[in-house]
Amino acid sequence: MKKLSFLFVIALLSGVVTAQEPVNEARPQRTPQEEALKQTVRLTRELGIRDSIRFDTIYRMHLKYAKVRQKGLTRAENMERMIAIHGELKNLLTPEEFEQFMNHPAEQPRRPRGASGIAPATLAQPIDSLPPVRK
Repeated sequence: MKKLSFLFVIALLSGVVTAQEPVNEARPQRTPQEEALKQTVRLTRELGIRDSIRFDTIYRMHLKYAKVRQKGLTRAENMERMIAIHGELKNLLTPEEFEQFMNHPAEQPRRPRGASGIAPATLAQPIDSLPPVRK
């Protein structure tokens, strides 16, 4: 009887293990158009941009870089892409909007980081002068 109950428990456990989905499934990838639209809507909402021409211009810029991102960039290439995006946004946005974009509290720091992972502006600052880390 013990053997039968033991085999029953093993059968149940093996059924539970095989019924589970794989843990490391990849998320479905968004298309470049979906990614560009999401980024553009978020940016225009954040900055309060209501002009349809500026919206379209920012969308086309995001779409261009979303297509580049789909190619599977290396870390250095992705860094160059982010710097290029910031450069184009600096030309597309007013100085006030660009400053608001760069200093948005929910996304700080938004500035591209150097190869060491530290923002370039903080390299020359002593540790005591850095702001406290938020958790």
